[in-house]
Amino acid sequence: MILRLTSMLVGYLLGCFQTAYIIGKLAMKTDIREMGSKNAGTTNAVRVFGWKFGFLTFLGDISKAVAAVLVMSALYQDPKAGLYAGLGVVLGHNWPVFLKFKGGKGIASTVGALLALDYRIGLGAILFMILVVAVTRYVSLASILMALSIPAAFAWLGHDREVVAVGVAFAALAIYRHRENIARLLQGRENKLGKKKEGKP
Repeated sequence: MILRLTSMLVGYLLGCFQTAYIIGKLAMKTDIREMGSKNAGTTNAVRVFGWKFGFLTFLGDISKAVAAVLVMSALYQDPKAGLYAGLGVVLGHNWPVFLKFKGGKGIASTVGALLALDYRIGLGAILFMILVVAVTRYVSLASILMALSIPAAFAWLGHDREVVAVGVAFAALAIYRHRENIARLLQGRENKLGKKKEGKP
């Protein structure tokens, strides 16, 4: 239990470092959480700051998850420590204590954690999202479908029940953070990649 709680705490603190927020403050002198969709994540960074800074946001959010998983796994010599550290990063990214719990949606960090935990699942998640976005132009739909596939992917590749259960937690966090996107998708009002937002973000 100590291993799991400690790993989640370390991961949470690393997750609190918001790449989009830092880039916005340093490069644009603005708070991304007050622009566009008001989300401190890759998609909003692309829309507000452009592809260059959006890509840097993506890399930063992936990297902090990879670092947390690898460091805690090595520290405890137990992959379960990395598993919970990855979950902690997503929690920290979504609800950063240093930014009044207003963060992103955790998809890039989730992908980073998956890459470090099982590169097959991580690469599969990236390719799957690229395919869905290419076909539909909906980043949110790609994120939701990818998240839903995580527990099944862990089970299919032979991971134990605890890992699958944490996979369910990853999926649940993503679905919760995308609840407004889900409503807009069902209503046919969701914004597609490459188009400016109309009306309420």
